[in-house]
Amino acid sequence: MTIRFDGKVAIVTGAGNGLGRSHALELAKRGAKVVINDLGGNRDGSGASSDAAKAVVAEIEALGGEAISHGANVAVFSEVEDMVQQTIQKWGRVDILINNAGILRDKTFSKMSLDDFNLVMDVHLMGSVNCSKAVWDIMKEQQYGRIVMTTSSSGLYGNFGQSNYGAAKLAVVGLMNTLGIEGAKNNVRVNALAPTAATRMTEDLMPTEVLAMLVPEAVTAGALVLCHDDAPSRHILCAGAGGYASSAIFETEGIYLAPDKQTPEAVVEHWEQICDTSQQTTLDTGFKQSENFLLKAQIFLQNQ
Repeated sequence: MTIRFDGKVAIVTGAGNGLGRSHALELAKRGAKVVINDLGGNRDGSGASSDAAKAVVAEIEALGGEAISHGANVAVFSEVEDMVQQTIQKWGRVDILINNAGILRDKTFSKMSLDDFNLVMDVHLMGSVNCSKAVWDIMKEQQYGRIVMTTSSSGLYGNFGQSNYGAAKLAVVGLMNTLGIEGAKNNVRVNALAPTAATRMTEDLMPTEVLAMLVPEAVTAGALVLCHDDAPSRHILCAGAGGYASSAIFETEGIYLAPDKQTPEAVVEHWEQICDTSQQTTLDTGFKQSENFLLKAQIFLQNQ
């Protein structure tokens, strides 16, 4: 099977450099018309320039593809709306959105200002919200949409000095989970990519020889799987250095404590059983957790 995107229109945020550029180029090579979104700021979110986005457009056009650039700040909804409107005016639809734009302002929580925390949340979380909101009804009405959130191992598992980044990156997984449920009946599928790549974000965090293995193209191979016709939905795909893995949030089978035993002491006493992973499962919706607990309570009452 060859994955193609002929006739599809894709918006890739933060596409002037790094992963976004790689995603955009490969989508274009495989037939998509691509909007290159990039504010053109520095890694910490300061500054702005359209040069990088225009350079990617030129690369795509040199390959015989179609692309336009837009400098919307994804944290500003009105600018995102303008980008989507220009896309509709140009090509009449939006099929794919890859929420890739991001910034870093790393510090320990003790030293981090709330301004730095809020800005990272605004770009990563609200940027993904804004872009998804701007295309959501379009995708629903055309009965087709593919949205990719960019999460991170820092959000899934934590990372020293990245409380703001980690909080935002796990938040987009929660956004993915609900949008995937709400979009299902309209063939709008929403997934998350957890990448590891050598980009401006990681250039001073890893040794040179390690960075050489972390080519963006390896991550892009996973990204395109999450936004093609047969893409899954509500899936977290991890990708980097040629490695690919699936991540999921699991819940143990758990226990039931009788009303007279529902105390902190009893919870501690049964801690090993509560944490037993032998029968853990992934849950389709948040209600499944309530359903599991209520079923245990019902069984207890029936046996009284």
